[in-house]
Amino acid sequence: MDFRQFPKVELHLHLDCSLSFDVVTKINPGIPFQDYADKFIAPSKCTNLADFLTRATQGIRLMQSEKELGLVVADLFEQLKNDNILYAEIRFAPLQHMENGLQAENVVEIVEEATAKAIELTNIESRLILCTLRHFSEAQSLETVKLVKHFQGTRVAGFDIAADEAGFPIDEHLAAFHYAFDNKIPCTAHAGEARGPDSMWETLENFRPLRIGHGVRSIEDPELIEYLRKEDIHLEVCPSCNIQIDVFDQYENHPINKLYELGISLSVNTDTRTITNINLTEEYEKLHHVFGWGKDHFLKCNINAIRSSFISQDLKSNLINQLKSEYHGLDLEA
Repeated sequence: MDFRQFPKVELHLHLDCSLSFDVVTKINPGIPFQDYADKFIAPSKCTNLADFLTRATQGIRLMQSEKELGLVVADLFEQLKNDNILYAEIRFAPLQHMENGLQAENVVEIVEEATAKAIELTNIESRLILCTLRHFSEAQSLETVKLVKHFQGTRVAGFDIAADEAGFPIDEHLAAFHYAFDNKIPCTAHAGEARGPDSMWETLENFRPLRIGHGVRSIEDPELIEYLRKEDIHLEVCPSCNIQIDVFDQYENHPINKLYELGISLSVNTDTRTITNINLTEEYEKLHHVFGWGKDHFLKCNINAIRSSFISQDLKSNLINQLKSEYHGLDLEA
């Protein structure tokens, strides 16, 4: 079965963690592939999330100018095109790209314009999510969410909190998420990965997100599972990444199949295409091999992703119709 031919939707994708070797050599000519592999790609097992995240700094260092940011966006869209992505939401933290004099607003403008150009060239629909980070101050979180407000009406569509879930409390970010709620800014939030169900309850109650990035440790709490189902909270699940940071010991023990069978709205995502060294075609192959997933599973997950995306109802309807049509026409013997 050729899983590349399956149209795909990706909601959880970090721009600064998805630099191909090709774009890295354009920005840093002469870097040997082995250096790239050692510094940008994490081992199959990391100690924890904090260990895993040390690789993210490698990409961020190469994204500090207009030219560099534009190259990285264009490169990612080429990866998405090769993966047969229909729609993607791409996230990044603007405040991490100011080392060489760019202001946060400039960073968002550059990435938004590069995204618009890439959409036109590839015909892949896409939106941007701006991230605050767990270790950021209240002022930095507020600055980030206000950028989302400032760019409303562009391809900037939502707000997220990422980074070391287990290492930092939520206190510094309450004001930013309250601002998002008051201004009707769609939110997602990383939770239930490096910490358990308590982190998810805390996030849901205080941040009121429409989606949860990861959320896989909800499987430990039947009451939480029922809440997610009742409130239709979508989980952006990234199986290979979860195995890599040792949330679960092996793919066979990942709860994605149980969550699916329990009726939780979820999607399949790579999270970090470079650090995890994965694309969605390969992720689909793993799910097929380990859990027996086929066309119906992937179509349902992708429809759930579109329904939970941060786009207009009209565009959602168009993309869902396109998904159904293309999945109906799949030649599974190809």
